[in-house]
Amino acid sequence: MTEQDLETRRRRLNYLSQRRGTKEADMVLGGFADRYLADMERVDLDRFEALLLEPDPDLMIWVGGAEPPPEVHRHALFDLLIDFKKTLSDN
Repeated sequence: MTEQDLETRRRRLNYLSQRRGTKEADMVLGGFADRYLADMERVDLDRFEALLLEPDPDLMIWVGGAEPPPEVHRHALFDLLIDFKKTLSDN
């Protein structure tokens, strides 16, 4: 995958993260993408894309800590997303 392909993928994931359908998910995922997407390597892009395929209600329950995420989403990127959401809650 070329650098151009990675940039195209990042733009697509950014778009998808900011147009989720719920305001909370738009804020959390869109803000997270604004902050971290440009620096993500391919493996984290794969992980972020997999998260974006999940329904908003499930994702927000996991990110909010009400339920643990499925094993497939238990990785450092998800932990970073949880930490990012906490910074939004603190403001």
